[in-house]
Amino acid sequence: MSYPPLCVKVWGEFACFTRPEFKVERVSYPVMTPSAARGILEAIFWKPEFTWQVREICLMKPIRYHSLLRNEVNSIMSPQSARGWQREGGGYYADEDRAQRHTLALRDVAYVITAEQVLKPHADADPAKYRDQFRRRVARGQCHHPPYLGCREFPAHFGEPEATDRPLPVDLDLGMMLFDLEYTPDSQGRGVRGKPVFFRARLHQGVLTIDPALYG
Repeated sequence: MSYPPLCVKVWGEFACFTRPEFKVERVSYPVMTPSAARGILEAIFWKPEFTWQVREICLMKPIRYHSLLRNEVNSIMSPQSARGWQREGGGYYADEDRAQRHTLALRDVAYVITAEQVLKPHADADPAKYRDQFRRRVARGQCHHPPYLGCREFPAHFGEPEATDRPLPVDLDLGMMLFDLEYTPDSQGRGVRGKPVFFRARLHQGVLTIDPALYG
């Protein structure tokens, strides 16, 4: 039995869906990426019995950019460094490792995400159970952890789409967009590495459609 897709509306003051081709400065895609949409859905409701597959992302507000300057640190903290300081003394001083970086973010955004719950082989419950759980969580504003719009410092609000919600009539070629990361074991067998997967993205009448074939 097939079920209609599930929908949720998300919005926020700022968003940044970072383009991976920019190394130091963060520059956002014009619209939300499928991986960012999946992250929001999983923040609201996740179970090991299913995976989310995004079908559409609808643009509900005009694309507006906003430039931000932020103080960040250059180094990445690691547990090994902390244990070394504990044994041998020393520490980390942010003032000596600080840099000012530019972010070209989006401002005042809103989207309607349409997605499907695809059950895994070991799932033995009725799909309607998971669908109803998701709808109840959206209606109550419940989530496993706070969803965000690309970066954790840009929180996302979410709720049920309204009957009057319509995507903006915008046609835009977005070029190659990040679809998601494909995790496979590395050649040395030491761990799992994420390989970026891209797709040709285009807004048609405010709707970014994701080909189901991308999910394999």
